[in-house]
Amino acid sequence: MPELPEVETVRRTLEDPLVGRVVRGLRLGVFAGVIGEVRPEEMAARLVGRRFVAIRRRAKYLLLDLDDGTGVVVHLRMTGRVAVVPADSPPLRFEHLAIALDDGNELRYADQRKFGRVLHVGRDDLLRLEQRFGPEPLGRAFTAQRLAAALARRPGKLKSVLLDQELLAGLGNIYVDEALFRARLHPERPANGLTPPETRRLHRAIRVVLKDGVERRGTTFSSFQDAAGREGENQHHLRVYGRQGLPCLRCAYPLAKVTVGGRTTSYCPRCQKLPGDQRRLRLLAVPT
Repeated sequence: MPELPEVETVRRTLEDPLVGRVVRGLRLGVFAGVIGEVRPEEMAARLVGRRFVAIRRRAKYLLLDLDDGTGVVVHLRMTGRVAVVPADSPPLRFEHLAIALDDGNELRYADQRKFGRVLHVGRDDLLRLEQRFGPEPLGRAFTAQRLAAALARRPGKLKSVLLDQELLAGLGNIYVDEALFRARLHPERPANGLTPPETRRLHRAIRVVLKDGVERRGTTFSSFQDAAGREGENQHHLRVYGRQGLPCLRCAYPLAKVTVGGRTTSYCPRCQKLPGDQRRLRLLAVPT
């Protein structure tokens, strides 16, 4: 599922082609559920004539603000994709929605697995959506002190706690694994058992892996593309995620995997040891 860096990458590539554009029409494919329970003609009536004034991101959601204070909320989920293309372009693969713009382009949404949604919501619903989530980890409000206070109330396993969007917005499986490796913290540590230095390391690591992910335009394994159809580059720089069985890039010990909260988790048993684990994990000599 796209996480903060991927959704932020899409947001940035939507700003230039969308901000200032006026909606001229709407076309649905066979999967009308992409716009929720509203009828297509009602959705069109709400959008036609409205101007996009800002493109924002909150957690893993895209918020397309309209000039009447309402907005279009896009949740990509697992395989959703948005693109702005000329109106005469061939349909995207698995295309479900096209919003015609006043410059001859269309904002299109495609989704192979049909889990994502493109919803029109009012002011109050927009506000409620934004209030559902914890602080943005790249924002000024996310400090080591705030992280420590939030973790102190959570006795669960560290990885599961960090995936809770009410604690911290936008983190997912990939970037939690990468942050925990960078901070040298085992994913099954009790979240409320970190020392102040460990919490500061984790705070720095979260911000670093997310900033790197944004700069590299996200992580693409199969379907993720930005609004211009370009894949990300961060998959070439991952240190642990998806690398179980391969040598740790820090100590060369084989990376392992464990299931935490139903999520497959990659980590280094030597760099990310649990406190109290006295095992001396040595590399076996390679026969010559």
